[in-house]
Amino acid sequence: MGFTEDYSRGAMAYNESTWDKLLHIKTSGRDDSNADLYCYPYEPTPYGVLERLANSGLIRKGDVVLDYGCGKGRVGFFLSYQTKARTIGIEYDERIYESALENQKTAVSRGKTEFILGRAEYYKVPPEVNRFYFFNPFSVEILRKVIAEIIKSCNENPREIFLFFYYPADAYLTCLMSAAELEIYDEIVCGDLFGGDDHREEIVIFSLKKNG
Repeated sequence: MGFTEDYSRGAMAYNESTWDKLLHIKTSGRDDSNADLYCYPYEPTPYGVLERLANSGLIRKGDVVLDYGCGKGRVGFFLSYQTKARTIGIEYDERIYESALENQKTAVSRGKTEFILGRAEYYKVPPEVNRFYFFNPFSVEILRKVIAEIIKSCNENPREIFLFFYYPADAYLTCLMSAAELEIYDEIVCGDLFGGDDHREEIVIFSLKKNG
């Protein structure tokens, strides 16, 4: 088991560095300098997880992905490159937002990415957005407000939507399961990427009920 875990860490580190170089961006490293009880630290989604999301077939050219708590922009740059979808990232921390803009200057997929500086709970969801990504960016209190905005947008402009939650906190799942308009669509298991048995290493996918 020790060898497997060491190998997984080494492979993951190589993957992180390789993808950043390929995409011409710098997104590695955790940043909790401005984190608090409501807005959580920046930590990029591992590229191995994003590869599985891109290969799911649920994000394609013509889709528009909104990444909440986008940080330095990794999710947007990767998905735009791999799936040809357009992406929008929203980030509340001005310094980290500036890092996303710096990456956008050199990123190979910069033409399909956009970044917004602002608070997620006050952001009006554009009618063209039909995919939403979360990696525990903020508290459940903020999540409830964000979900309400997504549902409001879909009621005003009905469309098929999917919400992707990587490594979801139990509190997140409880909140989402209690939303009458949402239902679990599928799961993408990712635990094997890290050589462990952490049940939270997955992407849980929710959809909006058609008659919700």
